[in-house]
Amino acid sequence: MLTQRSEGLRRLLLICQIWITAGLFWLGVWVMVKFYSPSGELTWRRYSIYCVLLVLGLTLEYLGRDSARDYPLQTDLLREHRVSLRQAIASIGTLVIYLIATKDGFISRVFLFNFVPCFYLALLFSHHYLPPFLARRFFKGIRAEKTLLVGSPARAGQLHNWLQQKSEIGLHTAGLICPPTVEQASDLPILGQPEDFDRIVRDCGATQAILLEFPRTESDRAIIDACDELGVRLIILSDLEETLHHPVVHFEDGGFRFMALREEPLENPLNRFVKRAIDIVVSVFVLIVVFPVVAIIIWITQRLQSPGPLFHRQVRAGIQNRRFTIYKFRTMRPDDDRIARQASGADDRVYPLGRFFRKFSIDEIPQFWNVLRGEMSIVGPRPHLLEHNAEFAKLMAGYHVRAFVKPGITGYHVRAFVKPGI
Repeated sequence: MLTQRSEGLRRLLLICQIWITAGLFWLGVWVMVKFYSPSGELTWRRYSIYCVLLVLGLTLEYLGRDSARDYPLQTDLLREHRVSLRQAIASIGTLVIYLIATKDGFISRVFLFNFVPCFYLALLFSHHYLPPFLARRFFKGIRAEKTLLVGSPARAGQLHNWLQQKSEIGLHTAGLICPPTVEQASDLPILGQPEDFDRIVRDCGATQAILLEFPRTESDRAIIDACDELGVRLIILSDLEETLHHPVVHFEDGGFRFMALREEPLENPLNRFVKRAIDIVVSVFVLIVVFPVVAIIIWITQRLQSPGPLFHRQVRAGIQNRRFTIYKFRTMRPDDDRIARQASGADDRVYPLGRFFRKFSIDEIPQFWNVLRGEMSIVGPRPHLLEHNAEFAKLMAGYHVRAFVKPGITGYHVRAFVKPGI
């Protein structure tokens, strides 16, 4: 599979970088001993530990990288710089943590300060030059895949850039097999129709075929059988997203393969724990440090401009559409019959300084109490009035998907402390 080729190239690059790291490290040690402190005593055991820690940091950074987005043959100097810098920080950081934890002051500071920039440049060099070299070495000759595309020319045109990119790891497009059509075939030669698949494979010596749509017809199934009979690798391009008009996520559980309509990172209990921990820490800080001062200022303002209760309470819908009471500093005049109407910029229900509080979302600060109670999160979709939820659900398909997570104090529709219009 192509993913195995890409992943294998990433691992080969890592192995080469480990050798480069070790070689550069010991070269630096040799230069230090030879020219800067020839009479000094070198503790090989200590420096061996330092070298292992550098390699460990490099490996940990590799394991933490998203393999789906990390294509080593992508020629982008900025990406190469970012990855090299991240690797250097991970490796040197691992070493520094060890030095601090063990109070190890043996390593030469001069050596370390000279090694770091050389290490970064070596990583940058390896990202730029090694992947093409490794690809040419491992994906040529009998490892090259002569590939036939089976499907419509329009669908094949969508893969143009992808095919060019994958040619670097040995995927070479021989041509297109498609039914009779009036569509333009762009720059791909049309080799025949699906009924001619066996003959075309033998004539051009193809070793791989890509079905551009999910098999639906008997001719598609015949091609699948023919691939097994002829010893041709088969890849099927999923078109479920186009069919369902919705993004699709594939996953496997208990030996069964499923599809879902969206990724849900917060279904992971560890992610939920981290998010909840951040919510608690920030909420406690705001409620202890910020809330009392702001509450006094707003209470005085209300006494002068709009006497009444300090807080405004409303019932909103939270996670799984469960109802809860939300708290805000009151910015409108009390006992107004039009309270359920969305406030506008020049709303006469809002007392003068209330507009300032609303503009900078100061009235939202009591919601950190809702966050602490677990009814809300700091970041999430804004909770609307129940009446507004019913109206928005009529206007927006999938509106209630927002109920999969806790509502938040700030979210996608809040920018620069300006309150959203919906």
